[in-house]
Amino acid sequence: MTENQRIHPVVDMEAPPPTRTTRPSVPGGSLKSEKGDPARLQQPTVNQPFRRTVPVMYSRPPTKKRSCFCKCICWTISLIILLLIIIAAIAGILYLVFKPKIPQYSVDNLRISDLRLNFDMSLYARFNVRITAVNPNKKIGIYYEKGSHLSVWYKNTQLCKGSLPKFYQGHQNRTVLDVALTGQSQYGNTLMSAIQEAAQTGRIPLDLKIQVPVSVKLGKLKLRKVKILGDCLLIVDSLSTNSLVRIKSSTCKFGLKL
Repeated sequence: MTENQRIHPVVDMEAPPPTRTTRPSVPGGSLKSEKGDPARLQQPTVNQPFRRTVPVMYSRPPTKKRSCFCKCICWTISLIILLLIIIAAIAGILYLVFKPKIPQYSVDNLRISDLRLNFDMSLYARFNVRITAVNPNKKIGIYYEKGSHLSVWYKNTQLCKGSLPKFYQGHQNRTVLDVALTGQSQYGNTLMSAIQEAAQTGRIPLDLKIQVPVSVKLGKLKLRKVKILGDCLLIVDSLSTNSLVRIKSSTCKFGLKL
């Protein structure tokens, strides 16, 4: 043979086909690869009915709108609280600086100008009351406005009524007011009999009710109107006309109404 001659393998056509080597089974339903890593054994698939999957769409919540709305509410509440704190602080400072006090009133004397029965059996009364108003404040002036109301009552019956004049009362001022009260009451005969019976005991109860709108002046600042409400319980000895009535006792209470 020469060096360039090629040698081809001889294939036996009658030889049986090569056998396929099987891998040994590994317990636990897994197989080992050539590298030694376990691999899961695939389960045989079973024919199942066809199911159609419908995608579910989820809508996003409006987070931006809610957050803006919550922020607006929080800012509004914060501003209101801040405003209330500022008002309370200003009121506290004014109270400490000016130290306001309620004016005091007293009934000095009472004169019965007229008390008689009319032809229609109504009772006509005319009283003259002297009232002293005291402003105890050092830095606060008081404006007495229109619309005041004074009335004298015997038990549950109003005998007469009147009003205070409009004026200004300065700091630590004492003002004496003469007020004329007139009125007419029904069932005068019965009312006169009751007053005469009480006069025999020397103790006639009268109730003087006061309602006065005033404005407070702090320095040069004039504040809004408030109402002074007063109630004076008087015990007098008689209601004789054209004579000075003796006041045995007087109890007065006053307060403010905003």
